[in-house]
Amino acid sequence: MAPYIAVTALSHAGLLREHNEDSLVVGPWTLCGTVTDSPQTLLFPLDRPLLVAVADGLGGQPAGEVASALVVRRLAALGPALDGTETVGEALQVCNRAVYAAAESRPELATMGTTVAGTLVLPESLLSFNVGDSKVFHASGNGLRQVSVDDSPPPAPGHRTTSAVTQTLGGSHTYDAVVPHVADFPLAPGDRYLVCSDGLTDPVPEEEIEELLRLHDDGKAAFELWKAAIDAGGPDNITLALVRIGEIGETGEIGETGK
Repeated sequence: MAPYIAVTALSHAGLLREHNEDSLVVGPWTLCGTVTDSPQTLLFPLDRPLLVAVADGLGGQPAGEVASALVVRRLAALGPALDGTETVGEALQVCNRAVYAAAESRPELATMGTTVAGTLVLPESLLSFNVGDSKVFHASGNGLRQVSVDDSPPPAPGHRTTSAVTQTLGGSHTYDAVVPHVADFPLAPGDRYLVCSDGLTDPVPEEEIEELLRLHDDGKAAFELWKAAIDAGGPDNITLALVRIGEIGETGEIGETGK
């Protein structure tokens, strides 16, 4: 049985935003500002590092789409050399410095910033990482568990979410270093991880996300998650990637171990 990684991704502007300020990286490929309601699936052999990440440009500040695109493109270039928690943390520091340097180069980019969250799949482990409030979840037979750490204060009484964020890549007039959240998990066939911007998690409760992932395979699950956010008003850009560890049998058939 040969292990592989399946990544199913979708990015959409939502219903209220004029532009999509989210960006996505899957290995060497990046999607920046795209709009689609049709999930796409890519397969990769589990023999080299594979980085999957979502960057959510800061709304209410200029050029969020520029910051998020810069970060995913930098991560696409750095991804093949990443091999553990230390190098992932260093890569996020590089991205932070790059956002500030770009913001200083042009007045219209001043204070631009972005969150980022993602996974790095290695032959024997998976690393989750984030800066900001974009999220990574682990879906298994035991349910759904958030493995990223939100950089945001607790919601106000009576509210489920908050739009405030305490740490981002860029986003200030003067340089601020970041303290990335990076965690290491064992890898096993059937594991599924959901990487997403808050355009999914703000309007859709975690219990509904868990149920949709339980009921559907990757492509259908990605579509139904997007649809749930749209049905809830689609107030923000929606970007998500489902990362699944599967196996290819001796006949060449791909096993749907992540159902």
